Amino acid sequence: MEVRLLLDTNAYALLMRGQQQVTQLVRKARELLLSAVVVGELMHGFRCGSRQEQNLDALRSFLDSPRISLVDVGPVTADRYSRIAAALRAKGRPIPTNDIWIAAHAMETGADLVSADRHFEHVDGIVWTPISAH
Repeated sequence: MEVRLLLDTNAYALLMRGQQQVTQLVRKARELLLSAVVVGELMHGFRCGSRQEQNLDALRSFLDSPRISLVDVGPVTADRYSRIAAALRAKGRPIPTNDIWIAAHAMETGADLVSADRHFEHVDGIVWTPISAH
């Protein structure tokens, strides 16, 4: 599989737990991307948990890998966000705001979005790779 993958928050969490489906996808990928929005969601979760420092260290190590690229929010992302949000609203299919930003990053980078969140099926223009949440 010669693709670039953008991991959603739940995909990263499952990868860190060694979930086989995500692990196999990641092993076969040419490049892995992580949205700055996902990093924010992860850090928030870490701060609310009992293993904050261990989880932050694991995230830092992950981001330090040469295979990983961090995708920042910029004007192109903002434009794609606005288009996705408007299209979802017109369809009467709202999804969480952070997930619209993550979808915008997937579109901007041309990456396949790996996520257990089924609402991504309502976002036109992204390639979504659904995974099991277990």
